[in-house]
Parts: sequence; structure tokens; C-alpha cells
Amino acid sequence: MNYLDHLLFGYYPYICLTVFLLGSLIRFDRDQYTWKSDSSQLLRAGQLRWGSNLFHVGVLFLFFGHSVGMLTPHFVYEPFMTAGAKQLLAMISGGAFGVLGFVGVSILLHRRLSDPRIRQNSKTGDIVLLWLLWLQLLLGLATIPLSAQHLDGSMMLLLAEWAQRIVTFRTGAPELLAGASWIFKAHMFLGMSIFLIFPFTRLVHVWSGFGAVAYLIRPYQIVRSRRLGVASRGPIGRDSHSV
Repeated sequence: MNYLDHLLFGYYPYICLTVFLLGSLIRFDRDQYTWKSDSSQLLRAGQLRWGSNLFHVGVLFLFFGHSVGMLTPHFVYEPFMTAGAKQLLAMISGGAFGVLGFVGVSILLHRRLSDPRIRQNSKTGDIVLLWLLWLQLLLGLATIPLSAQHLDGSMMLLLAEWAQRIVTFRTGAPELLAGASWIFKAHMFLGMSIFLIFPFTRLVHVWSGFGAVAYLIRPYQIVRSRRLGVASRGPIGRDSHSV
């Protein structure tokens, strides 16, 4: 292991996570009017539905799949699933949803670059972000043939152990990647970099999506009509009208 590996896979993850969390909090506190996805649907609705739906379905599955797969200790699933079986499941499901996400972001990228009106009204950051997501999904799909060379799950265990050591602040994480292919490393580095730029892009609207789920379980409040004094129940935050 050289100094660059320690920098990229030992220190860089903490830099990215710190900027990701603090940057998101500061932007929400100071620039709430920029906290949006900046939809271009009004300029041209064509291709948006297919591209957006495919992209979101694919990426959301991959995000939660990576989170659960890499952060779940091996002893949790070892009694009912071998490491090889888990890797095969990850290859099949990740490949399928990776293709969906890749097709979706390709449609969105083509739409944004080919339509003069959308291109003119696009920020440079929007286009750069789409290219980064396109490349990240491509690298992810490129890891599948490499994973097929380690069907015993050995490489998957090393990558998962690296992630678990990072989030639990344990030492020795970079050394685990000594034998990993450059494609795995590039995929991991670009994934961390997307977290790094997250607070400065339209990706911050993802937080709003998670907030919408919490909205469903918020407690109810008593709403009384001023005119009739009739009490009715409704969820906090939702519009209520007098009878």
C-alpha cells in the first residue's frame, strides 16, 4: 500500500462524509430557496418520464442495496446465506437495476444535451453531475465481470470489511484494498466524490424525499373551526379549512 491508497481510501472517505453532512445542513439553513430539483419538465416533457423513472428506480435500489450489503456484518447473514450466494445475489440484482439506472441517466443526459432550450437553461453543475452519475453507473456495471472471478465472495467480504471499518473508525481499512482491481477502486472513489459534491448540487432534494416518508407518521393535531367550533382531526402540517 502506498501513500495515495491511504489518502484515497483512509482519509478521503471522512472528508467526503463530513462535507456531505455539514454541507447539507448549512445549505438547508442558509439557502433554502435553492433546495430543489430544478425540473426542466416545462421546457420539454418528452423523455423525462422514462428517463427519470428508470434512473430513480435503479439508483434508489442500488443505494439501499449497497448500504445494506456493505454495512451488514458477515456473521448476521452467515447462518442462512454464504458469502458466495450473497455475492451472486448482488451481481444479479445490482446488474439488473444498474442497467435500469444507466439507461435512465443516459436518456436524461441525451435530453439535456440535445435540446437547445434545455441546454441553454442548464447549469454547468447539472451537466457535470449527470456525466458523473453516468460514469459511476458504468463503472458499477464493469465490476460485475470482475466479481464473477471471485464467486466465493472473498472480494465482496474485503470491500464490506473496508466500509465497516470506515464507519466504525477502525484502523487498517486501506490495506484491505491492496488486491482490488482499479475498476473497484475507481468506482469507490467516484462514489465518495459524489457524496462530496452532494450539498452543492440539486441532489440535496433527496433529503426532502426521506423527509416525506417521515411526514406519513407524524402525529395528528386537533383542528377547530372558528365559525362552528367543530373539532376535527388532521395531520400536522396539512392544510385545514373551516367548515
